[in-house]
Amino acid sequence: MGRYTGPKARKNRRLGAMVFESAGAIRAADRRDYPPGASQRRRKPSNYAIALREKQKIKYYYGLRERQLRKLFATAKRMKGNTGEQLLMLCERRLDNIIRRAGLALTRPQARQGAAHAHFQINGTTVTVPSIRINAGDVVTVRNRPNLKVFYKTLIDSGAANNADWIEFDADSLTATVTSLPTYEDVSLPVDVGKVVAFLSR
Repeated sequence: MGRYTGPKARKNRRLGAMVFESAGAIRAADRRDYPPGASQRRRKPSNYAIALREKQKIKYYYGLRERQLRKLFATAKRMKGNTGEQLLMLCERRLDNIIRRAGLALTRPQARQGAAHAHFQINGTTVTVPSIRINAGDVVTVRNRPNLKVFYKTLIDSGAANNADWIEFDADSLTATVTSLPTYEDVSLPVDVGKVVAFLSR
C-alpha cells in the first residue's frame, strides 16, 4: 500500500497531533478537538489502540511506509542507547526531513516530492531518493537550474524557514549544511516512543 493521500485533517484529529502541516489540515483540526465521526469519545481506548496511535504518528509525520518504519526500527535496535530515541533520530536524518527542516519546503510531502524529482544534490551529487540518511558535514543544495532556483527562492519568501539548530542554511546559495547529527531533544513530534518500541517489538 502507498502513502496516505486522503483527508489530512482527519488524521490530525484521529491521532491528536499535527502530523500533517498543510494549512487546511491544521485549520480543520483546530475547529474540532474530537476524533472524526463522533462528537465525543465513547469508550476508553485499549493499550493496543494507544500504542498503535503512537506508531501511526511517526509513520504519517515522516511519511514512512510500514516496511520502512520496521527497517529503521531494526537498525535502531542494533545501535547503542535508547532504541526509541535512536529510531526518531534516524527519522530526523532522512533527506526529505533535512529539506523540510532547512526551510526548502513548507511540508514534508513537498520536500519528499522535490527530492524524488531530482531537485537536490548531496555533496555535489544529484539524488532522487528521499529516504537517504544524511551524515554530519553533508551539504544539501538545490540543483543549479534557473527554474529550480526561482521556485525555491519564492518558497523561502513565502514563509518557509530553517527550524533546526543543527542545520546551517544559506538562503542566497540555497545550501543546507548539516553541522551535527540531531539529538532526541531536536525531535518536535509529540509521541510516546516507549509505546512504539513495545508495539514494534511484538
